[in-house]
Amino acid sequence: MSQLFPEWANQVPRRLLVGSIVLVNTIVFTVWYFFSPEFTQVGYMPEQPVPFSHQIHVGKLGMDCQYCHTQVYDSRHANIPATQTCMNCHNQIKTDSEKLALVRESWESGEPIEWYKVHMLPDYAYFNHAAHVNVGVGCESCHGRIDRMEVVYQAEPLSMGWCLDCHREPEKYVRPVEEVTTMGYVAENQIELGLQLVAKQNIDAPVYCQACHY
Repeated sequence: MSQLFPEWANQVPRRLLVGSIVLVNTIVFTVWYFFSPEFTQVGYMPEQPVPFSHQIHVGKLGMDCQYCHTQVYDSRHANIPATQTCMNCHNQIKTDSEKLALVRESWESGEPIEWYKVHMLPDYAYFNHAAHVNVGVGCESCHGRIDRMEVVYQAEPLSMGWCLDCHREPEKYVRPVEEVTTMGYVAENQIELGLQLVAKQNIDAPVYCQACHY
């Protein structure tokens, strides 16, 4: 009696099993790698209601971050500047600019401008802005070279792994507190200085889950 199926059919189940394993692993790797914040969030650049240029205000005019973001050293969140802050200058400068029409409208009505948030963390992650800048984590470490941005975008992934890189080796990133808002700051010997600052500030960055997730 002749065989119903050809001999090569005996290999089909094995090949299907191996192929399924390879396919599943490929899918898992693709999701894990390409769906990470590095690919899904870096470069996020929403169009704001008012075309504010950090390149002009910070890079060209040299305005310090704290002039607008007044609570960076005191609050968990770095505040968005109030319309009053804008009008401190623009009640005399470019008073008829069409680009600033919404600012003048906000000033007259008392209604705040609804800016779009650029740097967002998931609800299950706790981050305290003041705790970082007060020990020497520079603005550009997380936000990139803001002074070169015509439109603000997310420059870093802000992922858990990215945060842990700094928490595990803070000496690679910390700077003197007075240099926190300095753009383009470069230490002569970052590791040597960083180790000194870690000891001086008593930095013991936590890496256990409850530090950021609770």
